[in-house]
Amino acid sequence: MLTSLGWFLVRRRVVVCAAAVVALVVCGALGSGVAQKLTSGGLLDPGAESSRAAEALGRDFGQEERNLLLLVTAQEGVDDPAVARAGRALTRELAAEAGVVDVESYWTLRAPTLASTDGTQALVVGRILGDEDEVGRRVERLAAAYTRSDDLLRVAVGGPAEVFRQVLETSESDLVRAEAIAFPITLALLLLVFGSVVAALLPLAVGGLAVVGTFALLALLTGVTDVSIYALNLTTGLSLGLAIDYSLFVVSRFREELAAGADVGNAVVTTVRTAGKTVAFSSATVAISLSALLIFPQAFMRSFAYVGIAVTGIALLGALVVLPALLAVLGRRVDSLRIGRQRAVVAGQGRWHRIAVVVMRRPVPIATAVVALLVLLGLPFLGVEFGGTDDRVLPAGNPARLVAEDLRENFAGQEFSAATVVVPGDEDLAIDSRRELNSYAAELSAVDGVQRVDAATGFYIDGTRVAPAGPIAERFASQAGTWLSVVPAVEPISPAGAAMVADLRAVDAPFGDVLVGGSSAVFVDARESLLARVPAAVGIIAAVTFLLLFLMFGSLLVPTKALVLNLLSLTAMFGAMVWVFQDGHLSGLLGFTPTGTLDLTIPILMFCMAFGLSMDYEVFLLSRMKEEHDRHGDNAAAVAMGLEKTGGIVTAAAALLAAVLLTFATSGITLVKLFTIGLALAVVMDATLVRMCLVPAFMKLAGEANWWLPRPLRRIYDRFGISDTVEPARPGVT
Repeated sequence: MLTSLGWFLVRRRVVVCAAAVVALVVCGALGSGVAQKLTSGGLLDPGAESSRAAEALGRDFGQEERNLLLLVTAQEGVDDPAVARAGRALTRELAAEAGVVDVESYWTLRAPTLASTDGTQALVVGRILGDEDEVGRRVERLAAAYTRSDDLLRVAVGGPAEVFRQVLETSESDLVRAEAIAFPITLALLLLVFGSVVAALLPLAVGGLAVVGTFALLALLTGVTDVSIYALNLTTGLSLGLAIDYSLFVVSRFREELAAGADVGNAVVTTVRTAGKTVAFSSATVAISLSALLIFPQAFMRSFAYVGIAVTGIALLGALVVLPALLAVLGRRVDSLRIGRQRAVVAGQGRWHRIAVVVMRRPVPIATAVVALLVLLGLPFLGVEFGGTDDRVLPAGNPARLVAEDLRENFAGQEFSAATVVVPGDEDLAIDSRRELNSYAAELSAVDGVQRVDAATGFYIDGTRVAPAGPIAERFASQAGTWLSVVPAVEPISPAGAAMVADLRAVDAPFGDVLVGGSSAVFVDARESLLARVPAAVGIIAAVTFLLLFLMFGSLLVPTKALVLNLLSLTAMFGAMVWVFQDGHLSGLLGFTPTGTLDLTIPILMFCMAFGLSMDYEVFLLSRMKEEHDRHGDNAAAVAMGLEKTGGIVTAAAALLAAVLLTFATSGITLVKLFTIGLALAVVMDATLVRMCLVPAFMKLAGEANWWLPRPLRRIYDRFGISDTVEPARPGVT
């Protein structure tokens, strides 16, 4: 099939190139403004208790999360009469804004937790109506209108809506900067690899096509599912890196075939049949790794699966279809505009051949030393603490983050992150069962980590009702039952917040089943949902990847070793996640704020992505080793020649991919830094220690057993395996 594709691309090269140009223009139009369509949500498990609590609050009580706050600072104190008058006026002004509801403040409620502990700050809270686009437009206008300062008050705008807007704006500006850095750095590295301007520009052109295609794809996906804002930089970097990686393999093989004396047509066909097959299998492993994310119920995780699979397909399409057509058009002019001299290397005498020989002479001590080093680098992950993502993903000094920091440092309760306890029932429950509700609310307020409980029967602190119900308490009751607001005194998304939720759920409710929701409960439910599905995700990746490698190499041992070595190559990444981003080492150099925890979604996402990327190089290296072994049947020679023919390319590909990823690490968003630095580290470890040392060592130790199959499996492979049947050469393009 690949041979037929190769000849088709040779014959229709001009048409394919023209179609690629048209696709580029169309994708550019579709992808414009895609960032405005992305979401910061999607972290909920729809079937979790916290999700059902949120649904009941909105449906039965008309209560939804307040997403806007004004932080008011008054040096004279928030209880000063002039300040109080100005605060009430500010509250009325915000309440009069179109699309803003549920506006309350310290001066209207007199709730102590709405004022700072030193009495110089107070909050005005409200909810912006509309979908995410409408909320974004409204909060942008409100932020400009209400960020103000005079002799009496200083007002700053914060809350989830403003934090998301700031994340969106930061991501967009970061993306422009990263792309401006990535392309020239990548071009310089490609010039070093190829020594030809024309050859160096080809992978970059395919990478540009992949980036534009990714934008269009993201825009289309937002029409059918939520796509995370954090996917913007990550998938752009992934598409650019994969496209350049795959193109590097293809261009290198094409030049190798030309140097061996093939005409242009046959060189293109051989390239598609060999390097093209490797690229196809490599992209399949990346797609399979990311497809495991589909088993998670959170839209955030599933969006990365959709986007990642499609991005991999775009990179494959560019490298396997567009690039060979370009090569057929250029022919031997692919080496035009040479820079410097390319030194010819005699077969069997290159540095990579010598490295393979040295490793295979002492496979046991070298393999032992490298495995020990990788395990040592991964040890910090044993101390991982899982938390959540908040405003601290933004750069220090960001206005929305500064507001959130004031809330954490200066306010006794986390008013904006209150837990909710929904008590299903009917209107009589809120009226006739007040004694039970009073007792239940008091017991909830005595739970460790709880600052205050608000209910239809009053306000409770430390197990005691401190104030009777006022007019505001009417919001806690409806014909569907009642609900309680539990204001935490601890960080909501943290181990302490998780412990608080567990204790709240353990309190015996006199009404029967209740639903505990809120940000802390969402965190707990999401963690349990994710952890429950991790074994299945890992199992899917391992099983399907093993099957693909079996069909490609006709071996049991080679796929097994590939899976084990791939896992080893990820240890340094996981260790660095904890040592750097959880514990805060190098935080000053990298410019982020450590929180002491990691969001559980991050290790899962990074495992799936890094596993697929690492398998790229494994497949490329093993395919050349198998090609050599099929040619002469000598395992040691096949290993040495396979590494010689791929070592330079794999190293260059890893350097290019790492360089692309690290340009996106200049982002001001901490999660993007974590993703890209971690993935870059995994790629570098894989292309150096694993491919240069562990693969030759284990291949040598296994010997001919690498290529052994029991007879029943051999029959299966002979029937379904993918072999490199070489067709006779045809008259080609010269």
